Formats: sequence, C-alpha cells, structure tokens
Amino acid sequence: MARHNKRKREDEDSDPVADTNGSGFGVAETLTRLNHASSPNSDQTPPNAAQSTKNGQQPSTKRKRVDGEKTKYPDLTYVQGTLKSSIRISDLQGLLLYCFADGIAPQWISIKHSGHMRKVVVLMVPGLEIGMFDGTLPLEPQEAEKEKDEATQPEVPEETAENRKNADFERWKQGLPLEDRSFRFNPQALNPESLPEPLRPLGNMFPHVWPVKAPGDAKYNKVHSPLQAILLSSLPKSKESGGGGKGARPPRVDKGFVPKRTPITTFISTAEDLRENEYTLHPAYFTSDEEKRSQLAIRQQAEQSTEHGWVDTEVPTLEAGEVPDTEIEKGSVTAGRNVLSLDCEMCLTEGGQSELTRISMVGWDGEVVLDELVKPAKPIIDYLTRYSGITKEMLDPVTTTLADIQKRLLTILTPRAILVGHSLNSDLTALKITHPFIVDTAHIYPHPRGPPLKCSLKWLTQKYLNKEIQKGTTGHDSIEDARAVLELVKLKCEKGELWGTSEASNESIFRRLGRSTKNGKSTAPGEGRTGAVVDWGNPERGFGSQATVSIGCRDDDDVVKGIASAVKGDESNTAIPGGGVDFTWARLRNLEMTRGWCTRMPDANNANESTTLIPSPEETTPTSGPAITTTDKNLAETVSQTVSDISRIYESLPPCTLFIVYSGTGDPREVSRLQNMHRKYREEFNARKPWNELSVKWTDTEEQALKRACERAREGCGFMCVK
Repeated sequence: MARHNKRKREDEDSDPVADTNGSGFGVAETLTRLNHASSPNSDQTPPNAAQSTKNGQQPSTKRKRVDGEKTKYPDLTYVQGTLKSSIRISDLQGLLLYCFADGIAPQWISIKHSGHMRKVVVLMVPGLEIGMFDGTLPLEPQEAEKEKDEATQPEVPEETAENRKNADFERWKQGLPLEDRSFRFNPQALNPESLPEPLRPLGNMFPHVWPVKAPGDAKYNKVHSPLQAILLSSLPKSKESGGGGKGARPPRVDKGFVPKRTPITTFISTAEDLRENEYTLHPAYFTSDEEKRSQLAIRQQAEQSTEHGWVDTEVPTLEAGEVPDTEIEKGSVTAGRNVLSLDCEMCLTEGGQSELTRISMVGWDGEVVLDELVKPAKPIIDYLTRYSGITKEMLDPVTTTLADIQKRLLTILTPRAILVGHSLNSDLTALKITHPFIVDTAHIYPHPRGPPLKCSLKWLTQKYLNKEIQKGTTGHDSIEDARAVLELVKLKCEKGELWGTSEASNESIFRRLGRSTKNGKSTAPGEGRTGAVVDWGNPERGFGSQATVSIGCRDDDDVVKGIASAVKGDESNTAIPGGGVDFTWARLRNLEMTRGWCTRMPDANNANESTTLIPSPEETTPTSGPAITTTDKNLAETVSQTVSDISRIYESLPPCTLFIVYSGTGDPREVSRLQNMHRKYREEFNARKPWNELSVKWTDTEEQALKRACERAREGCGFMCVK
C-alpha cells in the first residue's frame, strides 16, 4: 500500500509531516533512534541504525534471540526535521494499526520489522504536561517560589495563532525568513540528568517527549475525547462508499452493529437539552412553587408570558404523560403515546420579527392532522417566499390568526402527545406555545463535529432515508418536511440510540484488531488480535465491552498489576487468553485526581460512573478559576509516584512490545470555567436581562480567552519506545 495515502484528519490542522522520498527513512546521519540504547536487555537491542559499512550502505540487521527464538527486533526511528506540526492522538492510533492491523505506514516516524512486534501497550496518563520537561511547569516548591518572583516582572502578552499569522505575514512582506517554530512540535530529547528528579526515570525509558495534540474544533472552541481518538476507529471504506458524488453519502455502519428497537420515549429531550437549545420550558418541568415563580419571572422578562400571547399545553406534571403498561401494545415504539410531527413556515414583519404564516402537522401514520395558513398580526415586510413558498396572494384572503391556531393546538396536544420536529424551538417560538414532550431530530442525529453545529433536515433525509426534499425553487413544503422528520424518528426507533451518531459510523479498535491477521497468516473469525482495557471502575460497560477482557481497578496500583496480567496472561483470570492479549489500553488516574482535572471519582460499584471512560473538560472539571489547586503543592510527590508506576509497567512488558504513553490533553480547567461562564451568560441573555444586570458578561475578550484556553487544553504530550 502506498506510503503517501492520506488519512482522514481529526481537525483542520495542516499535515504534520513534509513529503519524503516515499521510504519513510532519511539519510543515515539524520536518524535518531527511538528504542533507547540503555535498554535493560542489551543483548536484544538491535545494532545502531546510523552505523555504516565500508561502502556506505546500511548493514543488514542481525537477528537477535528473544525467548530463545531468533527474530528481527522491531525498530522505531524518528526522521529529524520532517514534522510541520504536532502529531495527533490519531497518529498514535495509526502507528498501532500499522503494526497490528491494516493501517498504512505512518510518515512521521519510520518502523522496521513491524511484523515482529509482539505486543502493544497504550497507557493514558492525564495530568502529565510537556511543561514539566522544559521547566515551564515547576514541580518543586522552591521552583514555584522562583516562578512567583519572575511573575512580578512585566507581563508579556501571550502569543496567539492569530498574532503568529500576522507576524509571519509582516515578515513575508519584508522579505524576511519566517521564524523557525519547529521546537513547538518536534520531539524533545530526554536527558535524565537535566530532568527534575521525579521525571528522571522517564529519561531512562524513552528517548523523547513528543508534543501530541488532542482532537478538537478550533473554530467552535471544542476539545474532544482523547480516549475515543485511540479506541474508536473509522470504518474501512467500501467500494459503495467511494466516489465523488455530491451531497450526503449513505452511512457506513459497523458490521457488528445490532439494531435495537427503542421506544420513542427514550428520545424525549430533557430539560437541560431544551434549555441548551433555547427552548422555552413548560411549567411541568418545575415542581416547587419557588421554581415556578422564578421561571415565571424569567419568562416575563423575555416577553414569553401569557401577557405576551404565550400559552402552555394542559400538562400538569411530567408523570401525567406516562401510559400504564397494560395500555401499551407489546413491542410498540410509540409506547402508547400520540406522536405528531410539526413544521412551520414564517415571514418577517415590521420590526424584523419572525411570525407564523403556515403550520403543518402530521400523525404517526403520515396523515395530515393540521395544515393552515395564518395571518400575522403585524404588516409583512418579507414573505420569505424563497424559503416558505408563501406569497402575498396566498395570505391576503386568510383570516386565521395565531390565537385561533393556539386554541386548536391546546385540544390536540394532550399530556400523552409527543411533538417531533427539526430544530423545533423556532417553530414553537413562532407558535408562542410550550409543550414538555419534545423529540428533535437535530438532537438525536447530532452533527459529526458536535454542538453548536446542527445537520440540516435536507442533509439528514438524503443520508439516512436516501431521499431528496426541498428540491423546488419556490420554497419548502412544510408537510413534506414534517413527514421527513417523522421517517427519521421512526428509523431511529427501529435502529436504536446509536443510530445516526458517530458511534455508529465508527467501530471499536478491538473489533478492527479482531479482524486482523497474525504474522501474515489469515485467521478464522474470532481468532484475530486480542485486546484488553484496564481502567478504574467498570470498563466493561464502556469501550471495554468490545475488548477480549476488561479489568476494573480501584487505584493506579491495581492498573499496574492489571496490565501485567493482561499482557502476560493470568491463570486466575480465565478471560485472559494464554500468553496474554496482543493489545492493551490502560489509564493511570491518580495524577489527574490530585491536580483537580477530574472531580468525579470512578466507583467500581457504580455502573453509571464507569460508562464514561474519559471525563471531557465540559463535563467534569470544576467551575472554579484556572489557578493551580492546593493539591498541586504535592505535585512533585504525585508525579514521582506516577512515573514509578510507569516504570513498573515498562519492566513488566515482554521484549518486542511497543509501549506508548500519552497524556490525552493539557490542563482543561480554564476551558471548563469559561464554558460554564458562557452558559450562564446565554441563560441570562436569552431571558432578556438588561446588560447592567447580567451577573456574567461575555465579550470578545472572554471569547478570545476561551479560544486560547482550548488551544492550551489540546496541548498534550506522549512517549514511545520498543521494549
């Protein structure tokens, strides 16, 4: 397979490696070895790669004995000066897949004798930062005091990506060479003597520390899961999925995907989902009188009260919508509820307000329940015919008002009614009505890049239903759109919760490894590469469910022991194959707990905690400021213990094992603080609070601070070697 094939990128960053001669190897004098010369098994270490023979040619690698057998020892070689940006976590996955599956050869590092790699162990250690190795993040108290003294010096503005681009442009205009920033993404050599005491053992195991960029979205200030970047793999492309046709392509689904018929009640949006997507909440969501009064005040400020023409459907409590089991037909996805699909068309009236001009509603059987044109109260300044299809001639004879429609809806939307639609918040705002039971296809079919992005209804219909809607030149057909939404919801109910999500279009890396061959020999189903997850809590309820074996742990010491058992085999655990598994993913968590990066302690007896293997910055980091917590005074001690655990893991590995350690992300706490701040601002702003009464203000200053925080949070580090 060609070495220059392009891989799908995690984000929009540039390719981290320049084009080479296609071999993946540079000139002998430029090679820097990655399997360390100080390996404890000196008799197993291959000859120096830079050694030359008399005629200047590279000598053939001698076969070394490993476990009594002659073998060519695997070898990692970094080609100096080829990187143009930091490597990513997906590049680490690519290295793994090249060694053990059908992945293509990476261009950022060279691998010899990859077929002789016997094991791969990938260890995630959140809390490690590259600043610990270059001195920018002191570990010792005296170093911290020195840092404090230096902080009294005049503050130098932090360099941002935008500033760097502007500076580069100015240098380019002046004909000056661009600044060399390769130190930002090239690996740094680890010299044990120059490292802080707690980190010195790492210098004896690994020759370099690599800047490793976590996945994310720079445009929308998002940091994505560094765990999924390793344990989820894109599905292989089939002949059917190729081609350069326009529009959405049919979804590629894991062959192991099992449809699971799911009742529609599973997809009803929670109050938090509705609040995040700017829905006006129905009173049924508030149980206490205090909550109801507070919500009433918010709606009053936002001009969404009954005084402003709003109505609430007659649903006294959320429990009023529940249907007794005796009334539900066995296997019914509607669960005894009345499902109605809604779509509206709007126009612009004086003052730039969006008002209702047409409402269409269809039932579960696709039959039209309601289809009416509506006359706005204010004069129309734009009929939006290009979108709605509504013209002046159509509305002139209409006498139906919004109040008339509201009266009809109050009789239709009973407590057992579920409203479905696409971005239904805009429709309900135009109708000035609230209902507690909402299923929004923009939520249950999330955008691949995550919120706040949303897929269009046209794109979802093309991708998942293989249909074309909104093809006319005179606007949308609201009945057609409502039926398309209904079909998408029905499909979701038939396929299950994972359908239409990134989990359905990706596959577990354990499943992909399970299809791979061993030593070039084909394997029968179920006899491919084996894998293990070793983590705190109950990893078998998450990604570990696809692994050959999952080992739940209570602390880092358990993780160290669990890795040894998984790699070498354990007679006391019959789930582990004889001789151990081929691939092991594990995580040490004591350092991130000590540093306050994660506030939820995983509980081995709590299934709900263990379903999330990696806490994202948005979910689990504290809402306090970004300052280092008081626990960081023990940072040196905790780092020393963590490094000791890494050393114990390294010593337990058999020869010819690829050992990769990565941190996942940088410090996510500032991202969490700013995101919570932005969320609070949006809630108050949407409630139309006066600017001077906002408890939180969000300006360009805060937006740029969030952007910089996300950039820092994506700056992780990694290490790799062959034992």
